[in-house]
Amino acid sequence: MMGLLGLCVFAATFSYSVSSTEVCSNSLLPGAKGDQGEIGEEGDQGRLGKNGPPGLPGVPGETGLNGEVGHIGKMGPIGEKGDKGDTGLEGPSGFKGKPGTTCDCGRYRNVVGQLDVNVGKLRNAVKFVKNVILGLTETEERYYLLVKEPKRFREASGNCKLRGGTLAMPKTSNTNRLMADYVSQAGLTRVYIGVHAQSRETNGTSSYVYADSSPLQGFAAWSKAEELDSSMSPPTNSSSCVELLSTGTWAHVDCEAAMFFICEFPKSRRRGGAGGRGTPATTSS
Repeated sequence: MMGLLGLCVFAATFSYSVSSTEVCSNSLLPGAKGDQGEIGEEGDQGRLGKNGPPGLPGVPGETGLNGEVGHIGKMGPIGEKGDKGDTGLEGPSGFKGKPGTTCDCGRYRNVVGQLDVNVGKLRNAVKFVKNVILGLTETEERYYLLVKEPKRFREASGNCKLRGGTLAMPKTSNTNRLMADYVSQAGLTRVYIGVHAQSRETNGTSSYVYADSSPLQGFAAWSKAEELDSSMSPPTNSSSCVELLSTGTWAHVDCEAAMFFICEFPKSRRRGGAGGRGTPATTSS
């Protein structure tokens, strides 16, 4: 009995010494997992990152419904004339007409002859009105009007446009001679025409164009003196306009000079401004 009691006391003492050694050890053992804490407040929004690469194209969507019919637009330009169609089938014969009366051919010949005479007189009257009263001269394609209102080159060009034409452009020797005679018969010595310097080239010379911006091609009526002066000292911006002399030659002139001028009008125009069908307007503006 005493031996058993001693054994128990020894075991207790040994167990105490072992547990004391573990308590004094430097190693820390993790504790049990604690309870979940409260959710904190939402933080500030972060800065925007860079744009990522574009994604793959999506699947095409379904076709939408047709929209409402829009307003009818303006009529487009008339197309070119088409080819002549095939000859159609021959139609049925018509009913027999009533018997005609005997023709008095001599009487109708006299009427037609009188009409020809009247038409000739009318043509002469129209020519008199155009050439004498309105002061026009003409070719097969154009009318020319000498405007006796002194204006600078830019003003003269605008005045011709208001009348339905442009400053006269002598593009052939025959037209140039016709215009020169027109100036001479009016008792004048020089007028503005539709020729002017467009720009300066690298070598200092100027390229001349007509009022419709087409270049001088195949014809120019510069005098020898003008050609010599131009080669020695090219015209300046102020003298880049051109005048037609009554002798038929061209000369450089200051664009700010106030001079008479000639306008031209195509005969193919449907209407000629205030002057009526095919006739240029001759009233002052």
